[in-house]
Amino acid sequence: MSPMHYVYLIESVHDRAQHYVGQTDDMRARLHVHNSGGSIHTRRFKPWNLVCYLGFADENRAVAFERYLKTGSGKIFLRRHFL
Repeated sequence: MSPMHYVYLIESVHDRAQHYVGQTDDMRARLHVHNSGGSIHTRRFKPWNLVCYLGFADENRAVAFERYLKTGSGKIFLRRHFL
């Protein structure tokens, strides 16, 4: 059985207007990286809370969904349904 691939949305604890969408196959480790300052894209607004995540059996679909969420219509989708 292949590992699950997750697309996730995190929100800054101190600035709730700051959000980040990413993709990983290890949610706990990836959230730890964000909260420890290990990611150049998120270190400025740490710590982070996990808002939601979706699991995919197929990595290509996870990557495609992450790309969609980073588009204009994907950001609208996130605001409407998760924020």
